[in-house]
Amino acid sequence: MNYRHHYHAGNFADVLKHAVLALLVANLTRKPKGFAVIDTHGGAGIYDLLQGPSQKTLEWRDGIGRVLAARDGAPPALLPYFQAMQGDKGRYPGSPLLAGRLMRAQDRLYVCELHPEDAALLKAAMAGEAALLPRVQVVAGDGYRNLLRQVPPQERRGLVLIDPPFEAADEFERLAQAVIAAHRAWAQGCYLLWYPVKDGAAAAAFEAEIQTHGIADILRVRLRVRGGGEGLCETGLIIINPVYPLEDQLRAVLPWLSSVLAQGEGAGFDLLRLAAE
Repeated sequence: MNYRHHYHAGNFADVLKHAVLALLVANLTRKPKGFAVIDTHGGAGIYDLLQGPSQKTLEWRDGIGRVLAARDGAPPALLPYFQAMQGDKGRYPGSPLLAGRLMRAQDRLYVCELHPEDAALLKAAMAGEAALLPRVQVVAGDGYRNLLRQVPPQERRGLVLIDPPFEAADEFERLAQAVIAAHRAWAQGCYLLWYPVKDGAAAAAFEAEIQTHGIADILRVRLRVRGGGEGLCETGLIIINPVYPLEDQLRAVLPWLSSVLAQGEGAGFDLLRLAAE
């Protein structure tokens, strides 16, 4: 595995994924009972945007850079996302830190990372967050394999985030197989699946595959920052069992994000229900 997220941290795809993740975690905290968050591809934990790889690509400027510059006009639903980033000047937290900072003492975070260097960085980042230590476990290993060992969690509440690097040609197939198997073991869990939309036919086939296994309550989100050109222009999310009131929150958040993150003609968003509750 060669993928390092440092080059892409804080880009528009991260913003969408992490804004939705923050909403889901915050929604789960509305009930007093504890829950688990299982993150299969945790990355390095936190990313320096002002030096190193992030300065080579500068993707964050058209992502979190734009969002923070416009935050005074942001919908109230984005407050958990902004709260989870407080104090990170010049740095951008990955999904484990974002989720962990919104969780409570009775909640539990389980994170996997396959890349050995990033797994070490992730452990160090988590160790730097003293409040998270009693309730977080970081595992250096294959997130797909470990996922099936973790569901259903002992809490019987929570969510699974799967956001693979899409290095492998069969990544869509692996992602579909993983979530279908996990859903069989834990049908009540919330699943947040991230994917790039570079090949529209491949993305559509993945979405169709998820729908063919009797899984209920599925939302699909797409965000396009431009109609085409070099680099990633569109990203997608599948959300199974979205935690109430996520769908209503997305109707408020997506138009604002789409407007702020638009890079050119063809920008826009879609929010579709692929399967009824």
